[in-house]
Amino acid sequence: MIYSRRRSHGTAPTGFYRFENIRSRTGMTGYGDGDFVRLRDEHGNIWNGRADVQDDTAIRYTFRDDSGKSISGGSDSFVIVLRDEKGNTWRGFVE
Repeated sequence: MIYSRRRSHGTAPTGFYRFENIRSRTGMTGYGDGDFVRLRDEHGNIWNGRADVQDDTAIRYTFRDDSGKSISGGSDSFVIVLRDEKGNTWRGFVE
């Protein structure tokens, strides 16, 4: 029997996430490990999310908070762009 090493996490970026609202310049920060991402906004709300790898350069992000609000978006290899239910745009990156 041949054994191989199993990957515990996907190929989503792991590290510190930083987002900024384009209009109000408010921010969200957090961390990601594999496909799980947790963010905290300026009001102290926690956003739990998931990073689904679409192909080699595209990743789809979806986040929800405790009150049921959602933010979703995607990224190429350089920048992450998210949009919330009210149409606000958030831009960010992974350090």
